[in-house]
Amino acid sequence: MSLLARVRLVVAVACAGLLVWGVAGAAGSNGREAAGRTQLGIKGNAERFAQLTGQRSVIRHVFAGFESGPAARLSKTLELLRPIPMLAVKSSLLSPLDIARGRGDSFLYELNTALADFGELVYVRPMPEMNGHWNEYCAFNRDGSSRGSRYSTAAFRKAFARIAILSRGGSERELDRQLRKLRLPGVDFDLQPTKARMVWNPQGYGAPDIPANSAKAYFPGNAYVDVVANDLYRQATGAAWEANEALYRAHPGKPYAIAEWGLWGMDDPAFVERMAAFVKTHPRLEFLSYFNSERGSIWDLETKPRSRAAYRTLITPLGR
Repeated sequence: MSLLARVRLVVAVACAGLLVWGVAGAAGSNGREAAGRTQLGIKGNAERFAQLTGQRSVIRHVFAGFESGPAARLSKTLELLRPIPMLAVKSSLLSPLDIARGRGDSFLYELNTALADFGELVYVRPMPEMNGHWNEYCAFNRDGSSRGSRYSTAAFRKAFARIAILSRGGSERELDRQLRKLRLPGVDFDLQPTKARMVWNPQGYGAPDIPANSAKAYFPGNAYVDVVANDLYRQATGAAWEANEALYRAHPGKPYAIAEWGLWGMDDPAFVERMAAFVKTHPRLEFLSYFNSERGSIWDLETKPRSRAAYRTLITPLGR
């Protein structure tokens, strides 16, 4: 090969390398830009919230009880919450042990049917803030006393796992295999596969704040959790940012979310600014959902003009 040919070859290879690097660099840049955006959600009237903040609420958040049903009613609820429903599931009548042992299966069968009929992603958020004494399914009273074995953290973990298994669906044989590992009763028939995404959502700090009531005491295991979430409010005592950071770091292999956040009766744009900073600096954040948009509620941004302006400027542009 002549010297001129060799020079031409080197130049061609170098140019090709630059071209490939440029394409990869552009893709990487786009990937980082996409990763820097998150899904924004709201509990309440999404249209009203859009007027207040300009936010397109991809996630629509609602609460449902084990007493809800039948499937047609649940299906209608999900349809009203498009594009992505988030269903927080609670029960005032059944203890976690009841749910773990299958006494709430009639509702879970209905839920599975509704999820399958919907056919798209639904966030299912079983028994949120489980380490808060104000919830019936918390293992402890406000003074730190136990509520007994029916409400123990062990019972909660198994209840959450059962909800996850039945919500996701599968063949009777496969479901029974999973439940048998947990020493729980099986099912009697196949359940339809769904696109449910399970959200495990403690508070960063327990209330009461004792080791036995910590978030990790309620963690059911990676197999049953798709997203780890926290609720974070600005209250008179401040906001628990340290606990939020600790929860994020405790589950490095899981996507993270703020399933509820809001201003508890005060106008504090600094809180909104800090939340925007958190979103930008924590790449595993999957969604951020404000609570709530109901007119006259203590969290309503209409009565918080400085925070509303900060939200429109800093949070709304972060959405997909």
